[in-house]
Amino acid sequence: MDHLVESSLFGHDSHGAIRFYEYAQGIRDGRFNPGARPRIVQERPSSAVVNGGGALGQVGAAFATRLAMEKARVHGVATVTLRNTSHIGRVGAYPLIAARAGFMAQLFANAGHLGAQVIPFGGRIGRLSTNPLAFAAPRRGHEPLLLDMTTSVVAEGKVRVAINRGESIPVGWAVDSQGRPTSDPRQVKSDPPGALLPLGGVVAHKGYGLSMMVEVMGGAVGGEGCAAGAPKFVSNGVLLTVYHIEHFTELETYYDELDAMIAHIRTSRLAPGFQEILLPGEPEFRTARKRESEGIEVDDQTWDQIRRQMKYFGLDSANWNGD
Repeated sequence: MDHLVESSLFGHDSHGAIRFYEYAQGIRDGRFNPGARPRIVQERPSSAVVNGGGALGQVGAAFATRLAMEKARVHGVATVTLRNTSHIGRVGAYPLIAARAGFMAQLFANAGHLGAQVIPFGGRIGRLSTNPLAFAAPRRGHEPLLLDMTTSVVAEGKVRVAINRGESIPVGWAVDSQGRPTSDPRQVKSDPPGALLPLGGVVAHKGYGLSMMVEVMGGAVGGEGCAAGAPKFVSNGVLLTVYHIEHFTELETYYDELDAMIAHIRTSRLAPGFQEILLPGEPEFRTARKRESEGIEVDDQTWDQIRRQMKYFGLDSANWNGD
């Protein structure tokens, strides 16, 4: 639950409160095993393979992150793969854990054999997943640099958010089942479904190339398998690498270099409509501070779905009135 709240605080509503009812329904349907514990199935000094045991994905991913940090502390670099973990949620959460502890980290996550959400460059029908990647690096006296992105134009969950809010989506996000551009999010989730576009617009071959890289790293190496047309999502395939900075350079030298780079970047003249140049992760951290004081807004349909799940688990009462 903490993961979902933080995702909503960061402005990633596609991986926040809207996922609560999905996960709760998954427990009811037997998709998740809430009592399972991740276990190491293969281990070497600077690497490990973790089986999530079918638990909620955040449990397995947090376990893998802590394990990689322990190994990197000793060996400088550690890579952990994670399989049978279901949906790990917001991928940026895990490199951020490492960065806040003084490490650098990167993560690749595919969707196993599922391959229907994103069209390949030059195609009209979905054959890949959104295939996110994330990176985080610590800063001196500030929140870490944080890159958290899909290799599609947007996360699939943003389409769900638009449907629940009764909103349209921008043209350029998706196509309908015939491969035609659409602004109707329901066309993306119809039967037969539409699909999202790869990142990059007129240079979408770059997003497509990144997506293929994530398939190989998260799927083939991660052990959950690559996109092959499976109709349903089973589990993310994850590859996480953590770096101990002081095995490679003096920590103060590292911080000095980041500070100098950031100061240089911010001397650029501003484009029309911009008041400042933000760093990767700054919008999320600012949104979190704002929502911590003002609260997280949940649309009526999502709230109704959450309440129905609460009722099933015996948590519904007069106190749950949406206030």
